Amino acid sequence: MQEWANQLCENRQFGSKMTDSKYFTTTKKGEIFELKAELNSDKKEKKKEAVKKVIASMTVGKDVSALFPDVVNCMQTDNLELKKLVYLYLMNYAKSQPDMAIMAVNTFVKDCEDPNPLIRALAVRTMGCIRVDKITEYLCEPLRKCLKDEDPYVRKTAAVCVAKLHDINAQLVEDQGFLDTLKDLISDSNPMVVANAVAALSEIAESHPNSNLLDLNPQTINKLLTALNECTEWGQIFILDCLANYTPRDDRESQSICERVTPRLSHANSAVVLSAVKVLMKFMEMLPKDLDYYGTLLKKLAPPLVTLLSAEPELQYVALRNINLIVQRRPEILKHEMKVFFVKYNDPIYVKLEKLDIMIRLASQANIAQVLAELKEYATEVDVDFVRKAVRAIGRCAIKVEQSAERCVSTLLDLIQTKVNYVVQEAIVVIKDIFRKYPNKYESVIATLCENLDSLDEPEARAAMIWIVGEYAERIDNADELLESFLEGFHDESTQVQLQLLTAIVKLFLKKPTETQELVQQVLSLATQDSDNPDLRDRGYIYWRLLSTDPVAAKEVVLAEKPLISEETDLIEPTLLEELICHIGTLASVYHKPPSAFVEGSRGVQHKRLPGSAGSGESAESPDTGSAAGATEAPPAVIPSQGDLLGDLLNLDLTPPTTTGPPPPTSSGMQMGAMDLLGGGLDSLLGGDLGGNPAMGAGFGAAPAVMPASFNAPVGGGLDDLFDLGGGVGLPMGAYNPPKTIWLPAMKAKGLEITGVFVRRAGVIQMEMTLNNKAMSVMTDFAIQFNRNSFGLAPAGPLQILTPLGPNQSIEAALPLSTVGPVMKMEPLNNLQVAVKNNIDVFYFSCQYPISMLFVEDGKMERQVFLATWKDIPNDNEAQFQIKDCHLNSDAASNKLQSSNIFTIAKRTVEGQDMLYQSMKLTNGIWVLAELRVQTGNPNYTISLKCRAPEVCQCVFQNYEAVLKN
Repeated sequence: MQEWANQLCENRQFGSKMTDSKYFTTTKKGEIFELKAELNSDKKEKKKEAVKKVIASMTVGKDVSALFPDVVNCMQTDNLELKKLVYLYLMNYAKSQPDMAIMAVNTFVKDCEDPNPLIRALAVRTMGCIRVDKITEYLCEPLRKCLKDEDPYVRKTAAVCVAKLHDINAQLVEDQGFLDTLKDLISDSNPMVVANAVAALSEIAESHPNSNLLDLNPQTINKLLTALNECTEWGQIFILDCLANYTPRDDRESQSICERVTPRLSHANSAVVLSAVKVLMKFMEMLPKDLDYYGTLLKKLAPPLVTLLSAEPELQYVALRNINLIVQRRPEILKHEMKVFFVKYNDPIYVKLEKLDIMIRLASQANIAQVLAELKEYATEVDVDFVRKAVRAIGRCAIKVEQSAERCVSTLLDLIQTKVNYVVQEAIVVIKDIFRKYPNKYESVIATLCENLDSLDEPEARAAMIWIVGEYAERIDNADELLESFLEGFHDESTQVQLQLLTAIVKLFLKKPTETQELVQQVLSLATQDSDNPDLRDRGYIYWRLLSTDPVAAKEVVLAEKPLISEETDLIEPTLLEELICHIGTLASVYHKPPSAFVEGSRGVQHKRLPGSAGSGESAESPDTGSAAGATEAPPAVIPSQGDLLGDLLNLDLTPPTTTGPPPPTSSGMQMGAMDLLGGGLDSLLGGDLGGNPAMGAGFGAAPAVMPASFNAPVGGGLDDLFDLGGGVGLPMGAYNPPKTIWLPAMKAKGLEITGVFVRRAGVIQMEMTLNNKAMSVMTDFAIQFNRNSFGLAPAGPLQILTPLGPNQSIEAALPLSTVGPVMKMEPLNNLQVAVKNNIDVFYFSCQYPISMLFVEDGKMERQVFLATWKDIPNDNEAQFQIKDCHLNSDAASNKLQSSNIFTIAKRTVEGQDMLYQSMKLTNGIWVLAELRVQTGNPNYTISLKCRAPEVCQCVFQNYEAVLKN
């Protein structure tokens, strides 16, 4: 639309001396009839004025589609301005008037052969913007001519048109051979044609990641690099982004490309600079570090990055987010540029925080004095968020640069003396980390920390202080009194503080058992009996069990020596960092998330990696370890974030064990540990002995030795067995279980985020959800309701969320569904509209369930019945589809489909082609019959579907595709 806006601006310079604003003034009633008359006028000027009025009305949102035939008649003109206006109208209304749009085809064909190249380009550009299936096939011939036009302006416009046409009808573009023509344009003599051809091919390749459209080789790369010097800035970006996808054959080719790309670093456009940095960062991976050119390149990369920081704040922020990634990969590039990251008084907060982060990453023994002086000054600023981050940064510097630790601790103590509440609390949080990094070194400051106990009101600071008191209880005379003061308001504390307090008191008990027995009884009772938080209860029971069975083992577990924390706990995980480096200059580099995390839609997102880095764990700062192929260095020990731990859990094999015999013997220590952590005392803990007044005096009372029934299940069956989610029936082997998707984003629901998936287990449809509270307030009173839908899906019971959902907490919920609710046909058929209520508001979202959820277990038809039914269903009800890029043989496909209740009735082989005849039955009694044709060696399957309700066929096909491809 930008191009059309520019054209409209150009149009104002034609003819009329008055400004075009007169066309936007409100007009009288009956204007459509007047415009109709003017459009059919014999006078050219009157006709042009009328079209301008129509475009003005269209621009302000009036419906002028009734004038479609009259405006299209005005296409037959030599006036370029009028033609542009008519084409603009046509693009806007062609989709709503497809039958009339066909009237314009002849004019397009004629205009594509006009002697004026501007008109030829205008015609081909408009063709690409009209997204009407009916007329695309008529446009192939004109497009083919324009792709081979003598004028480069027409060719470059036609190249973009191919990408647009591919988006409307990919098969047509492939059949007509346009992709090959597009590849030929990469060798074009005009650099802008080359740039547009690259842009079009890249766009098409993104939607078809496995198509290998951009077959880059040294000859093609040479052509692109030649065009790079002569095309416009956006053309340069397209070419640079394409170069970044190329993997050079050796370090010589890599160096050659770097040398030719380096001049782009001095470009005025920041997008060109970032694209060039991306190419150089990628190809540097292949250069030996002892090469002179490598050092030269490092020096050349710094100035352009520094220059980006002199732009306006928004551009600075984007540059800083990219620099953050670059510094994590290659800190040596900017190690001498610390001063440019010092905060200015008028920087916006988002720029200040980002600069602070980079300062810490660049901090080293050489510049630490300078950095600390800056940070101390920042800690006296007025902006609370910035001050907090600055205080935290001082702690991170202490952990990163050991020589500076003493100076950092002294600075933190000075800040504590200011008695500014939020500064004190932040300082206590970071001092806890310093104790973890340097044990038995700075404990003399504990007395000063204890003086500020009463001023702590933030959960993180309270939790940190409690940890310090529990960890160093033997050095604090009144540790029991301090912890007891926290215990008084136990139920009002946040979960983080409650968990820390429980652990601290158990540590205190193990260090001073005689003095604190009453205190530990009190906290265990509060945690297990008076709390409804499962995390707190579980930890309380584990401590209870440890203390009651083996206090010596308890001491070894609770008071074990802790590992030192690492220098950088917030580094991006190495493989993710590699992928983000390949996306420098895009949104991914600003979000610090891979594109797959935020790009919605059907387009496949390719995961990119740096060349030569797969499995080479070499850190950015480590010296070259030689060319030993097998020598890999261990990655830095980073404390995993909660997300990483979740990732590990999700990678567990969730399929049940294949053996059906007796459970394996539990002689292995590890297996017993998994089951017998609480001994057999779960019954008594939850019900009898400890429910009333437990005998805590001598050794807490013995635990019953009876093993609860639920613990007798075989170990190793994955999470389904562990939590008995499947009610004794696990997922069939190979069943396709789609991943959870975000149904309700937090920004649309006042902080409540819902991700979920539909599953069918043992004949029961379930809606499995994760509710995540990203707001600052507690959420309670959850309820759920469905709108009427195509298959009568409705909740089979209330949404069971019994505990309040605190800030930054998430909770899993499984909602069983029935199919006896009210029915109304939805568009698409499998669309479900949901309302979720909590104590804050009611929120609405819609999601789509896979139709396989509705396939029942008794959907296998008898052969004779199948034949009779197939013949009985009219041929008009038959739909045929192609499933592309599927590499299973017919037996594997049949087994996979059976796990989704799609049953194979018969199979026959005709001329090397396997034909599977299949049936499935929906919960509302509708049968769907299928014929699946699988040709050996051909990755494309053909499927024919027959059903008395043909509208379900599209959903069934999508389900086939999802199951067979995953």
